[in-house]
Amino acid sequence: MIFFVFYFVYPLVVLVELFYTLFLKNNNVPTVIIRLTQLLAVAVFPCLFFAILDTGEKNDCCNHDTFFSPQHRLTIYTIVSLCAAAYFFSVYRKKIASPLLEIAVNSLLLAGIILCIFITIQFKENDRWGFAPGTGSVIVLFVIALIKNQRLLLNHFEKTELKASNALERFFWRVLQLNPFIKTPIFILLCLPLMVIITGLLLLLGQKPDSLIRAFTDTYYQGFSMLNHECDNVQCGGHYLCSVAANGHRQIVKPQRLGERNGHKIICNRQLLVSNAFEQLVQQKLPLMHKAIRKAYNHVGHFVHRYYGVFNNQYVADAVYILMKPLEWLFILVLYTFDRNPENRIALQYLRTEDNLRIHGAMK
Repeated sequence: MIFFVFYFVYPLVVLVELFYTLFLKNNNVPTVIIRLTQLLAVAVFPCLFFAILDTGEKNDCCNHDTFFSPQHRLTIYTIVSLCAAAYFFSVYRKKIASPLLEIAVNSLLLAGIILCIFITIQFKENDRWGFAPGTGSVIVLFVIALIKNQRLLLNHFEKTELKASNALERFFWRVLQLNPFIKTPIFILLCLPLMVIITGLLLLLGQKPDSLIRAFTDTYYQGFSMLNHECDNVQCGGHYLCSVAANGHRQIVKPQRLGERNGHKIICNRQLLVSNAFEQLVQQKLPLMHKAIRKAYNHVGHFVHRYYGVFNNQYVADAVYILMKPLEWLFILVLYTFDRNPENRIALQYLRTEDNLRIHGAMK
């Protein structure tokens, strides 16, 4: 249901507003649903985006929760907030403002459109278009706001005689009176000094002059990432409690054999094999529960990876092994209760993919 709303209903409502604006030529759309869509797209949507996809405190090759560079994301957040403020100002105001403010508002709307395009490209190849309905809807709403601003200006120019107190103000009014196809490139050019001013103010908060660019490039595995080489030869997905426990002293953790995970050799003991067999059983029988368990366990893995220098000690591994013993007994109880051949399942864990397929083929 959420998928259907996000991918079909939500963009459809935005397109309806665009149609309403283009063909009915009315600046006021008295529809509660459309107003709600505006609020969700420009205010709630970015907040959810930052809260879910950009929460990492630092770059981590094995933890994909840093969409923007943590050291430079404040610049992005500030620009997004200003663009959202410009949008709501354009939607709810009843009359035009001063010429300088009008130019700033329209420039921010264009900056927001450009930023949405870059954010969409920033997504990894396999995820990029999955987020496009959200950023695409924001782009359409910003275009609608620009159209409404243009109509409001034309209406003002028809009814009011413009008076300028100085040459600069006269220049701003002349820019606003230009044809949209001429003044839009001018607004885009004016985005640059506007970004320079914003960046200059953010220098006081510890940002850098190139933070707007580095927020995209100083990341891992995103569209504009320039630091992917730092993740070469970094093994991810192996720093979990049972894996750590298997690295303890031989007489305590009792390793049985070597196994293979993600193309790397790992030490397997009874506890690790049982735990993985239990997870496999839950995944097959209760996939929704497995997703919740795996999500929680991944958080544990990220914590272990962050402090792996501590967990890599053999005495710490012994302690983890002992603490995990009650869970191991619980996993064995579940396996022997709900699996017809629990020991077969346990024995098949962490075998090479080719060996596993060969065994499964022989068992059919």
